[in-house]
Amino acid sequence: MNKVLTTTVQIALLSLVACSDPVTTGTGANPDVRPVDQFMANIAQHCGQSFAGRVAVNTPQLDDDPFVGQTLVMHVRECNNNEIRIPFHVGNDHSRTWILTHTDEGLRLKHDHRHEDGSDDAVTMYGGDTSSAGTASRQEFPVDQFSIDMFTRGDMLVSLTNVWAMEIEPGEQFVYELARRDSDRLFRVEFDLSNEVATPPDPWGHPPL
Repeated sequence: MNKVLTTTVQIALLSLVACSDPVTTGTGANPDVRPVDQFMANIAQHCGQSFAGRVAVNTPQLDDDPFVGQTLVMHVRECNNNEIRIPFHVGNDHSRTWILTHTDEGLRLKHDHRHEDGSDDAVTMYGGDTSSAGTASRQEFPVDQFSIDMFTRGDMLVSLTNVWAMEIEPGEQFVYELARRDSDRLFRVEFDLSNEVATPPDPWGHPPL
């Protein structure tokens, strides 16, 4: 992303945080703003940057796990006042992009999955909305009805209780997490925000910036 544009977006997001309505449930750098706004601003500080990650927890281990032995890289690729897009690259697989969007009540997380030709995967745009205020450093996204219907049609019944989460400590660590209610399933990838890495290729189905 152009550095001038990146700086402009960051300033706009931080200005949005400064103007938000006070809440009493928030934690983080500024207790007088909504946690979701501070959370998005914390991520936006790294807009245009890429970071390597590692699988910290993967319980139980899947037989056909696509992450084993792969280089994991997140790229905070696109940021505006309403949305942040973060491609998640797994080796040479550039099919995944996390999309965080402001809603009237909080935040929405969607998983944009594409084939190499740019077409949509059969299972794509699943995710959920926040159901609580969360904090400036952690937001949780219980599975939404759209995703439940998709998983049901695809006979992916284990995913019907998915709860995704993201954590951010600017300059230190970003975490992507998947857990399941009433299950021991836990998957966490931790990214080192103190060490920027080379920008990966464009995610499949998304034009160059």
